[in-house]
Amino acid sequence: QVQLVESGGGLVQAGGSLRLSCVASGRTFSSYAMGWFRQALGKEREFVAGISRFGTTTYYGDSVKGRFTISRDNAKNTVYLQMNSLKPEDTAVYYCAAARRAPPITTREGYDYWGQGTQVTVSS
Repeated sequence: QVQLVESGGGLVQAGGSLRLSCVASGRTFSSYAMGWFRQALGKEREFVAGISRFGTTTYYGDSVKGRFTISRDNAKNTVYLQMNSLKPEDTAVYYCAAARRAPPITTREGYDYWGQGTQVTVSS
């Protein structure tokens, strides 16, 4: 069992930056591929970024490529999402997720554990 807790969300102006963090409980963090998803009001949950167990492979949704960067620190049981050049359409609740299977994993069904989410609001 893995528990995930996101933080770092907030209100930012368009063009600004935020860094989200997700801390995992337990001693087996490096056993999991990690991912970030987001869900805007009234929309489906959307894949944002994923990272392999030791950070050697990263992959992104088309809408965030070149602007967002996923990384992880296994010593701290933490995965990060650096978000730059934010746009109003990036406004959503952002969720961290952990997967036992090997990446790339871009579907919601591919992940086994989820955090409760953190709100990101980008004003125009």
